[in-house]
Amino acid sequence: MSQMQNVERQLREMILGLEIGPGEKLTERWIEGRFGASRTPVRAALLRLETEGLVGRDGRGWTVSPINLAELEQIAVYREAVEVAAVRLTCMHAESSAIDVIEAMLDSCDENTPREEWHRVGMDFHIELARLSGNEFLFRAVRDAMTRLSRARWLEVRDEAALGRAWAEHRAILAAARLGEADEAARRLSAHIVGSRDRLVTSLANDRRGLRARGFAVVAA
Repeated sequence: MSQMQNVERQLREMILGLEIGPGEKLTERWIEGRFGASRTPVRAALLRLETEGLVGRDGRGWTVSPINLAELEQIAVYREAVEVAAVRLTCMHAESSAIDVIEAMLDSCDENTPREEWHRVGMDFHIELARLSGNEFLFRAVRDAMTRLSRARWLEVRDEAALGRAWAEHRAILAAARLGEADEAARRLSAHIVGSRDRLVTSLANDRRGLRARGFAVVAA
């Protein structure tokens, strides 16, 4: 792995895991010291993260992008289009053994599972279901959309009721896919995406003051 790739990977993990909070300022010098990297690969890594919307320029420095409520609304529209298309193909092509793997992922989470793992499995459910579509472009689109949502979803996994609801909806979607019921799987997935969006945006909007107190920037547009 090159120095640029190493810096990019570790910075991405720190940003998505909220170790570096939304709105926090970054300097190239701090990154160089933190990762023992030289200036050129650090700048290249920042440029890559900028294309993902995770950081932005701030004068001569950089800032971790705030969580944008309007962007979350737009991502949900995008997700509904690509994920519903993907799940219809999955219903046509996926074998039962492949569905079993995703079900095992859901079964791996219980009351003793760390929140970090709940978060990862919830993301992977959508990504792996799209992978089973056999369409590489739909798979990449879903994976990229879930990456964009990652930080906001970290904040959502604090809610036990939201987690339980999400897992029940995941299982219902998976059950329809296993039976090859494309219309039912698409209906349930669409409702899940819209409902998750509404709950997440409402929760973040209501908690903006508390999030600001923790140093997290949340903007409405």
